[in-house]
Amino acid sequence: MTAAAVTSPDAVAPAVTTVALPDAPDLLSLLPREGALSWVRRGEGLVGWGEADRLEVSGPGALAEAAAWWADRSAALAVDDAVGVPGSGPVVFASIAFDPAAGTSVFVVPEVVVGRRGGLAWMTTTGDADPRDLPAPAPLPPSPARLRYADGALDPASWCGAVSAAVARIGDGDLAKVVLARDLLVTADVPLDARRLLDRLAARFPDCWTFAVDGLLGATPELLLRRTGRQLSARVLAGTAPRGAGADDERLAAGLLASPKDRAEHALAVDSLVRALDPFCTALSVPEEPSLLTLPNVRHLATDVVGTQRRSGERGRAGLLDLVDAVHPTAAVCGTPPDVARAVIAELEGMDRGRYAGPVGWLDARGDGEFGLALRCAQLCDDDPASARLFAGCGIVAGSDPAAELAETQSKFAAFQAALES
Repeated sequence: MTAAAVTSPDAVAPAVTTVALPDAPDLLSLLPREGALSWVRRGEGLVGWGEADRLEVSGPGALAEAAAWWADRSAALAVDDAVGVPGSGPVVFASIAFDPAAGTSVFVVPEVVVGRRGGLAWMTTTGDADPRDLPAPAPLPPSPARLRYADGALDPASWCGAVSAAVARIGDGDLAKVVLARDLLVTADVPLDARRLLDRLAARFPDCWTFAVDGLLGATPELLLRRTGRQLSARVLAGTAPRGAGADDERLAAGLLASPKDRAEHALAVDSLVRALDPFCTALSVPEEPSLLTLPNVRHLATDVVGTQRRSGERGRAGLLDLVDAVHPTAAVCGTPPDVARAVIAELEGMDRGRYAGPVGWLDARGDGEFGLALRCAQLCDDDPASARLFAGCGIVAGSDPAAELAETQSKFAAFQAALES
């Protein structure tokens, strides 16, 4: 296991102060150009900036180490929290690798966090920053005049070949489902601005969680796990159809609900989450039928799962990062069975996912928090501020058609491309 030292190893713990704000600000408008941290849906959530501390960790037990680091750090802080709601007080933003044992997961404790929820707004500062000194919203730069796209690890024909190989493995009985992703490289004529991208994503996809952590940003429709006290909730998505115009749109929606292939894929994703979560809960509620989640570019089959976690001292009691570690990866981003699916992904995708399709979100010192899956996203390039790497994936099951799956990835790429081009 490897872990980077935190950036603020001072012996004296910094003070953390949370105050209520008289007015609810536009969260995304507060973000600086560099180091934006975000978890926002329909104008509510958290944004942050600055780094009071940072942990980068990988290897077996990475999330257990991160949980211990956060617990120790939180316990040492001098906290003055006048708000006392989920997301107030000390908060860490996290972007976890798809494979935490092999990839690097990033945890960032901001110097400043601004939150908004249910009519309340607050600001949390770490150290000497004034907890009432909100920055003035800065104007956004114009969109790039030119964008150039290039294939990532696999060109479309090669990726379709990988899908065909996966379908053959499924037909041979090696596994029931595997999620294959592809990447797309984009270069602009000017440096890409995270604020503009987040603003455009939030405007186009208000029902998604608009996130940003350490240069990975996007708008995810999938909630991996939310914890508020003992209450847990998740939104599972699997099975996708494009949007159409007029009557064709309704036909596509009805076809998705009736599709045996998509319903089978969806059931695998729900079952994998429920099996992983069940040992930690006294009760779980799972709808018998999926619903439709309609987004501007696609529709998904969706199931909202809710549960009650065991009390302290009961078998299965765990922190949120422990729960995330237990449920990830679900069949929605990996496949079934997961160990076989991971091996097939490593063999056929031809790329390192990094933090794509990994958990992303936030955790506070009480243990409350929200984690989604890093989908419909892009990783800004550290070595070239005008470039980014986009990701999109599809669930492959028996009967999957490579051309149709390629078209689905193109629909999913379109979510981020629209933010780039607007």
